Formats: sequence, structure tokens, C-alpha cells
Amino acid sequence: MAGRRAVNKQSLPEMIAEDLRGRILSGELAEGEPIRQELLAEEYEVSRMPVREALKRLSAEGLVHWENNRGGTVVKHSLPEIAEIFDLRALIEGDLFRRAIPAMSAADFEACAEILQKMEESYAADDVAAWGKLNQDYHMALYKAGERPMSMEMLERISLHSDRYVRIHLSVMKQREQARAEHRRLLELARAGDVEGGVALLAQHIGRTKSELLQMIEAKRRAAD
Repeated sequence: MAGRRAVNKQSLPEMIAEDLRGRILSGELAEGEPIRQELLAEEYEVSRMPVREALKRLSAEGLVHWENNRGGTVVKHSLPEIAEIFDLRALIEGDLFRRAIPAMSAADFEACAEILQKMEESYAADDVAAWGKLNQDYHMALYKAGERPMSMEMLERISLHSDRYVRIHLSVMKQREQARAEHRRLLELARAGDVEGGVALLAQHIGRTKSELLQMIEAKRRAAD
């Protein structure tokens, strides 16, 4: 955690939490890494209080294990927990997509197409961080027309946990064309009103990511041990 980070002095806890969240999702702060608020306070050149508040927020989001006056660590999910994260995504996203496809308008399709274009550009630029955020935005745009705000809120929370693993996956993937093709095909099926085809492909898309990730993370952890 070397170096110093300048932040706007307004809404310090929110801004620090946002920056730390980005560092966790990008892997800069690795799973299981110790967190000491006094060191973070030095980095951000603030007192410990806004850092403590920021860490409490991240703890509530499930990204940090934190105990007052005892420090904390970046959450490290077990392999079964990672599998559960993607299983929950598949359940919620499948239901949302099933409801959304019949209700999607030309404006919805255009919004998805615009995000998809930006995703293609991030692929070409090998910008993993941008792709990770756009990937989440794209999936949420596909489901927006379903008008299920509570499900969408739950999905956002779950996606926060899956996002860092998806980014790890993308960073080491040598062949990304399958993921690109699946994203394009999801929109094509939605435009065609093919509910069953769209839901089936979505389940395959999430399941493939889950399977590849679990194999990769298991091998990585075994090598580290």
C-alpha cells in the first residue's frame, strides 16, 4: 500500500470507499490482503475517521472483513462461495431476462447496442477494467425492461462480488471471441423475441464463466500454497 493518494475533501468516506472498491475489484488489493487504517490514512492524507467509515461501507458490501480497532482483510471467498455467487447470478439473471425480452423497446435495444460497441472497443484496447464495468452495465441494460427493481438491486450486490473474479478471468483469457460472440448473440435473440433461446444462452454464458473461473482460481491457489 505504498504511495500517496490525493482525494477531494468533500464526502471523504464515499470517495475513499469508491477508490478502495476499485482497487479491490481490480486486484490491486488482493483477496486476503491485510488492511490497516493507519496506513490508508497516510496514503489518502486524511485522518483515520473517514477511512474507518469507508471500510465500514465496504464491510457492509461484503468486500472487506472489518473489526473496529482490530483491522481487517480483503474478503477471500472459498471456491464453493464463488460457485454460489455465479449460481445466484444465473438464477436471478435468467428470470430477469425472461421477463425483459417481451417488454424491450427500440430504445432498450439501442442502449444495449451502444454499450456493446464500447465493450468491443475495450476488448481491442485490452482494457480489462473498462470491460469489467461495461460487462455489468450491458447485462443490467438487457434486463432493465423487466421492471423488477428489487431483483436488479440484489443482482447489483451479487455482481459486485462476481466482478473481481470476472476481471481476473478476462485478464488471463487468451481467447475472448467466445465471450464476445455470446454477448452479441444475446442481443440478437432479444431483438428476435426469442425468450427461450436467450435464457438458454445466458445460462450457458454464466455457467461457462463459472466453470473456467473455478478451475483457474483453484489452480492459482494451489500453486500459491
